[in-house]
Amino acid sequence: MRGGLVTIGTVTALLAAMGLTVLGLGAADNAVASFDASSWLWSTTRSELARVNGVTARVDTRMEVPGGRRHQMQVAQTDRLLILRDLNTGRVSSLDLATLQITATTPTAPGLGVSVALHEDTAFVVDAVQGIVRQLDPRALTPVGEPVRYPPGIAGGTFDGAGKLWVAVPSEGTVSAVTAAELPERPGDAPPPGLSPKRVETYDVAEPAHDLVVSTLDEGVAVLDRTSASLVTVVGGQTKRAELSMTAPGNLPTRTSGPQVPVTVSGERAVHVVRDSREVKRFTVPGTGARLSPAVAWAGRFYCADENTGTVYAFDGEGQLVQTVKGAGRPGPVELEVRENHLFINPPDSSTAQVVDDRNQVREVDKYANDVLGGDPPPVAPPPPPKKPKVSKPGAPKSVTAAAGDASARVSWQAAASNGAEITRYVVEGAGQTHQVGANQRALEITGLTNGETYTFSVHAVNAKGAGPARRSNPVVPTAEVPDPPASVTAEARPDGTVRVSWPEADGQGNKIAKYAVTATSAGASAPAGESAKTELVVPAGQLEYGTQYAFTVAAVSDSGAGSKASPVSNTVVPFTVPKAPTELRASTVADQPGTVAVQWSPAVENGRPVTKYLVEAAGKSVEVTDVRATVGGLGNGQNVTVKVKAVNEAGPGPEASTTARTVAQPRITVTGSSADATSVTVTFTVDAGGGRATCTAATGGKTASGSCSSLRVTGLTPGTAYTVTLTASNAAGRGTASRAQGTDPLYGVATCKNGPDGDQRTYCDRDVDGRNGNEIFEVPRQDNDRQAGWVPDGRRLRTYCKVKGEEVDAWIYNNNKKSTWWIQVEYKGKTYVPWAWLNLEGGDDLGVLPTC
Repeated sequence: MRGGLVTIGTVTALLAAMGLTVLGLGAADNAVASFDASSWLWSTTRSELARVNGVTARVDTRMEVPGGRRHQMQVAQTDRLLILRDLNTGRVSSLDLATLQITATTPTAPGLGVSVALHEDTAFVVDAVQGIVRQLDPRALTPVGEPVRYPPGIAGGTFDGAGKLWVAVPSEGTVSAVTAAELPERPGDAPPPGLSPKRVETYDVAEPAHDLVVSTLDEGVAVLDRTSASLVTVVGGQTKRAELSMTAPGNLPTRTSGPQVPVTVSGERAVHVVRDSREVKRFTVPGTGARLSPAVAWAGRFYCADENTGTVYAFDGEGQLVQTVKGAGRPGPVELEVRENHLFINPPDSSTAQVVDDRNQVREVDKYANDVLGGDPPPVAPPPPPKKPKVSKPGAPKSVTAAAGDASARVSWQAAASNGAEITRYVVEGAGQTHQVGANQRALEITGLTNGETYTFSVHAVNAKGAGPARRSNPVVPTAEVPDPPASVTAEARPDGTVRVSWPEADGQGNKIAKYAVTATSAGASAPAGESAKTELVVPAGQLEYGTQYAFTVAAVSDSGAGSKASPVSNTVVPFTVPKAPTELRASTVADQPGTVAVQWSPAVENGRPVTKYLVEAAGKSVEVTDVRATVGGLGNGQNVTVKVKAVNEAGPGPEASTTARTVAQPRITVTGSSADATSVTVTFTVDAGGGRATCTAATGGKTASGSCSSLRVTGLTPGTAYTVTLTASNAAGRGTASRAQGTDPLYGVATCKNGPDGDQRTYCDRDVDGRNGNEIFEVPRQDNDRQAGWVPDGRRLRTYCKVKGEEVDAWIYNNNKKSTWWIQVEYKGKTYVPWAWLNLEGGDDLGVLPTC
């Protein structure tokens, strides 16, 4: 049985419509139910359930639940059935694990206060606020017989290993077991007459009005009396009490396996271990803060999760720390569940979980195995730890009020300031009596008084630092002349966060009704809600916890101060108001879309009703989304905009969160330098991409280069030529340009004539002679003696300008047999011509780099 709270989406309607997606196994494989040491684990960020095989520590089936994010759900599972209760809607759904089909749904009141219990083929819905325990046929979710009724404000409601459902009644100080009726042969059929679940055992475990916490055992139950710091176990009809040394309220896991019961005291960061009616061990959990989940006993060790860090600490039987499991590695809830001979450690907000076998070997589970949706966002760094508050004794209780009854008085009060240490109990004194009352039970009926005598009562609070100051009540005189209580009470939760409680006028039995006292009851708790001289009371917004179920009783008080018994309990309501502002709002430039920003945030606190959508507004443009991210377009380029986000629920839109962002702007180019060689120009520059992704080009002389947005080289240019290079950077918002003037370097050639090996060849290139020889320069592109401009020796560098076709010249052996009709215009006595056959161009003798004259 899985009794904890799991963060989940709105599963019921989606499953009913089979909108879920099964990932991993085919339909044939899913026909095998969870008989193989498996457990279903929830992931909030992916909105899916994963079935983890404890033996292999691998996920074999995943069910995606679209839109099912950050709702809370209670989950109960056996080998064949999975029952889900959505806290936001109250809907209960039954899923057959053999077919992955929804079999039935039924409504309950939304919010905390109702829970689901499942054992083999038995299911119960426990309404702790109303005190109603109802058996359901898990196949059809139809009622089986009549419910078992308790006073309002019960606690527990989980199965032990023998199949008994255990319920604690704080107002009576008792715990009792309920057994299920036999199911009808066919789902949905009515059971035989008189066949209903039964309360079969009841045990006194505490004084009335003590705070009680329940953990079921392999057989029986353990009840923690948080008020008196004691633990009572009920096994085989025998009760045993162990006094505990804790100084702050403790807590228990929903289910305890084995003979040792760990009691976790978050305020001490300590675990007290009880066995055989005595405290046998106390050990401290490393770290700081009070966010410890109840320690779980498993395979000779105790595992305790620190939700401040996501770390799980393992202690041996002697209380020594033997292992630290990193877990999620960030703050958040951590679920510890012993199931199918394995301990499953599941942080719902993480992509990983851990499985611990009965030899205490820990293996990590990838809950997103084979997922193709992409990686997780980087974890958000945790905020610095808050400064420790100054801890002292509690303050005095507020509004201590007494109302007389028939030989009795009812004393109620508002909470005292805890002053840094959680209140463990209240002490009520008067009429020669002393009563210890649980911190969540702020009303007490005192009996055994004498009618006609005057009484006053004092109340003080106690925390780990000791007893705080007392506050006295008004004097009261018990009398037999008490009014009747109102016949009925109606409660209505309103969108402004208030709760309206109304009732018909009570019969004063001859006395005038002066006021009415209203008490609010939630799961395991009871406290005064206020007084009214009218037949209604509006409980102010924020006084009751949003998202928690409450019911109300009303007592009539006469003008003589005599109070009636409590009225029948009202209907259950869940207070709500508009959501809080979203947190961690971030807005950023969308690089590839003009006039657009991307917005992301963490979900808003729902305040009692699910958030149905978010309103996102920027510069007069707005969008509505159901996710926690959005894009807003049409904002113009290069604009600084304020982005506002509001969450909307049944009560309307809540307060906004705001931030600023800038849309992508046109790029801006700044030229930082330039250089050139004979045939290319290189420009260096920087680009402000305006928040976008820029691409860059450079162009001049009909040539273009692209690529880097820091340096570009345009090639294929004419030597010795002045150019203006135009740079262009482009992004989604447009283009930015800049220019740079840069000429190419002139190109030089080397006059080349190398003497030959024989005869006249050995002096052919030495000097100018009559007739033809090498390195002759002419005014025209031909060897015309009348137009010869001169002669240069071998190795003379000449600046070149262009090339032109002319008379063919063969340099023979004097320049590697170079022969060509091309002539090169050079700088020699003005612009003259030399055959290319006698001139080798620097940089590779590439004639193509010269333009035609």
